[in-house]
Amino acid sequence: MVAMKGAVPHTTPYFLAGFRLLPAGMLILLATFYWKLPQPNTWKAWGWITIFGLVDGTLFQGFLTNGLMRTKAGLGSVMIDSQPLAVALLSAWLFKESIGLWGGIGLLLGILGISCIGIPEELWLTLLDPDQSWEWAKLFVHGEWLMLLAALSMAVGTIMIRYVTAEADPVVATGWHMIIGSLPLFVISATTESNSWQQLTLLDWSALTYATVFGSALAYGLFFYFASTGNLTSLSALTFLTPIFALIFGGLFLNETLTPLQFGGVAVTLVSILAINQREAIDRLFTNSVEEETPSAVLTSEAIVEATNKVLKSPKT
Repeated sequence: MVAMKGAVPHTTPYFLAGFRLLPAGMLILLATFYWKLPQPNTWKAWGWITIFGLVDGTLFQGFLTNGLMRTKAGLGSVMIDSQPLAVALLSAWLFKESIGLWGGIGLLLGILGISCIGIPEELWLTLLDPDQSWEWAKLFVHGEWLMLLAALSMAVGTIMIRYVTAEADPVVATGWHMIIGSLPLFVISATTESNSWQQLTLLDWSALTYATVFGSALAYGLFFYFASTGNLTSLSALTFLTPIFALIFGGLFLNETLTPLQFGGVAVTLVSILAINQREAIDRLFTNSVEEETPSAVLTSEAIVEATNKVLKSPKT
């Protein structure tokens, strides 16, 4: 995210989105040909891959790059990586994955944290003071909301991978969906944008290459491979590490700062994602604590009963 943000002033959003997908998809497909992985061979497989590409490729990257033009890299990364909240709800509904008490608490905290990040401070003041006015159209001008739409697109894509990999190899599907998803972005860029790449410097090309190879090809391939077999809620919540690094590097290299409200929202959101990811471990921790206390209570009761019996059986004086 930080690498892409540095190139933003010299490029356009749809070209940036397409460039992040197309070369990465080609790299993944070259790897699949080298490994001799099976290619899709049915209309159903190509249909799922196409839908997957439009949702997780076109919509996700389109919303992400447009949002990145209007918000900070670190803050945008937090919004993007709030997608485990949506994945948790969709997985519970579609795949009966358990959220549990701590997962539910994490979801509520996540909603609160995202609200603190995405809702402008002026609107918070309006909600607290009805006498102040607010133009609701301004709400959708902020980049944070585009980032939230990107997160929702990625969440739906993460859910779709289960259906996609039922028809095709997960790594192969990842490569093709990136290529297919990039095509509408390049069409939009060619018809609506100008000077998309002419002003990019050598440093910009290096940053975009890094984002494409490591942020797209490697990250997408590994993520969707494990998503096809693992617990989607826990796996997607592992991405909470990404915004931490984005916030750190955004502050170091781009001099980005957060308002107190946004900083609080970031902290709450990260705690919520951690609660969702570690919900089973937290539940076991509390369960073990209760089980450790219960035998002590039983022994104490037995000791009381035994002592009482001894008193009753003792010879009266």
